[in-house]
Formats: sequence, structure tokens, C-alpha cells
Amino acid sequence: MIDTGAGQDDPYLAHRRLLFATAYRMLGSVSDAEDVLQDAWLKWSTTDRDAVSHPKAYLVRTVTNLSLNRLTSARATRESYVGPWLPEPLLTAPDIASEAELADSVSTAMLVVLETLSPVERAVFLLREVFGYSHSEIAETLERPEATVRQIAHRARAHVQARRPRFDADPDRRRQITAQFLDACAGGDLNAVMELLAPDVTAWSDGGGKVTAARRPLHGIDHVARWLLGFLAKPELAGLSMEPAVINGELGILATLGEHTVGALCFDIGGGRIHNLRFQVNPDKLGGLTPDNSLAVPEAFKPGTIPAGPRPQATARHPGPPQTVACDAALDGAE
Repeated sequence: MIDTGAGQDDPYLAHRRLLFATAYRMLGSVSDAEDVLQDAWLKWSTTDRDAVSHPKAYLVRTVTNLSLNRLTSARATRESYVGPWLPEPLLTAPDIASEAELADSVSTAMLVVLETLSPVERAVFLLREVFGYSHSEIAETLERPEATVRQIAHRARAHVQARRPRFDADPDRRRQITAQFLDACAGGDLNAVMELLAPDVTAWSDGGGKVTAARRPLHGIDHVARWLLGFLAKPELAGLSMEPAVINGELGILATLGEHTVGALCFDIGGGRIHNLRFQVNPDKLGGLTPDNSLAVPEAFKPGTIPAGPRPQATARHPGPPQTVACDAALDGAE
């Protein structure tokens, strides 16, 4: 939380959740979104408030353009990123999952799709489709002709619709499969894991070159299941706890070792099977999962090879009420 020293009636504080939601969806990064909000506050604090007739519009415009600048520079960095790049996961309130439209807009799968848009297309799509701004308002925000914005919006919407994942969204079925997956992993049951995976399953793991992770996507039931259980079989992971948690608006799995959050797993479910698994284990990208931001890297997650090893020692717990962290950066998406 940025200590602004301002009262609660300050427009920046009044709209902070919307501003974070905008920056996070733009950047797919909790830390970058917080940096953008810090920059936005610094700019806001030196602005002549009397000259700003619509503070909310001014702040959204500021955050959008700061995010655009950061996203443009970040794309070059991501080209040299070690292994697959995945968005930073964020613990979200359980009730966000009941708002299907909102949950979809912040899901890990959707953030991955948004990565395929250009920075300007991403900004236009989010402002129009998620936050409901008019073409004229977006044109003013981005300082582009309205006709151009309409063209960009149409192109971005078609791009996202063609790539938007469409899987089962039934929360009860998701809880059931999550529980079965946790049980299979805890027992090291290869057959049980394989039965839960779709034939075309793909797994991505983002370690950023800092922790053990597959450098390329893994495809197919056998390959994915053996890699997963091989990883969990590492002796250093004895005591690993995997628990259900609402991550980016969907029920996923949070992994902890000792007092450290060491990873998050998000997945897509269709036809009663898991189609895509996305493992985020880069310690630099777990800040949205840890309330105290204590992100020291346990020895077990330092870079190394994955042995065949014995069955995993992880303890899996059945899904109860999904866990969440009371986070100042909760994603409402609307006010």
C-alpha cells in the first residue's frame, strides 16, 4: 500500500482499486502495477487539482499511459526471458469467481491471450471491453482519433475472441477435479494424474532461470504427468503443502514450503479433464501471493535437474472454503 499521506476522500485513494485493476490487466505483473501506481501518485501529488475537472478520468488516463510506456519497454526484456513467460499470479477474493465476466478478464489464461496484443491494442481492449469506456473516452485517453480507436478495438476484440479459451466454468466440478488432482499428486499416483489430464494437455512452468522449471512447454499426458510427479519427488520438497486457493478469479493451487510461498498452479478444465497447466515458481513473481512479501528462495527450488526419485512427500488438502489474502490490491474491476 502506498503511504500517500492523503485523506480517504482523496480521488487517488477513492479510485485506487480501479487503478490497480487497470495497471495489473495491462501489465500482467503485480510488482509493475504497484510501481505504476507509485508513479501515478507522484504525478497526481504535483498536479493542480483545481485544473482537473474529472479526477477519475485523469487518473485512469495517467495509469493507462504509464502502463503503456512500461509494457512497451518490457516486451524487449521478455524476448530474452529464460523459459516460458507467465503473468504474476494474484490471490483474489472468493466472491470474484461468482462474477464470471470479471473472473474471466483477470484469469491467467486471459492474461496470456492479452500478451499477444500490441500494447495499444491491449489498452483499447481493456478500456472498452472490461471497463466499459466509450470509444471517444478512449480516444481522449490515448490521444488518438476516435476512428482509429474504433478500428483498433474491432481488431483487438476479434483477436481475443479467436484465442479466448473456452472451458468449463462450473465451480463445483472445478473443486472436485482440484481435490482429485491434489490427492493424486500427494500419493504419487501416476495413473490417477494421467486420468485427469486431457490428451492435448500442455504444461508451462515459469522459473525465470532462477528456480527449477521446464525451459519449454510440455505436451501430452505421459510427458506432463511424469514431469510433474518427478518434480514433486525431489527429497528437498518433503513437507511441501499444496492447498486450493482462488488465484486470478479461479480456483487453483497454492504451494508453500515451510513459511514460504513457492508457487502457484492455474489450470483450464474442459470436459472433466485438465487441458492447460500453468506453474508460476519464479520467486520474483510471487508477491501477489504473499501478504508479507517474504520471498526468500528455499533451497529445494534453486536451479537443478529433476530426479526420477520416489513418490512425492507433498501433503494435499481437500478444498474447503477457498483461501484468500486480504489484499489492498483486490480486483474489483468496477466501482
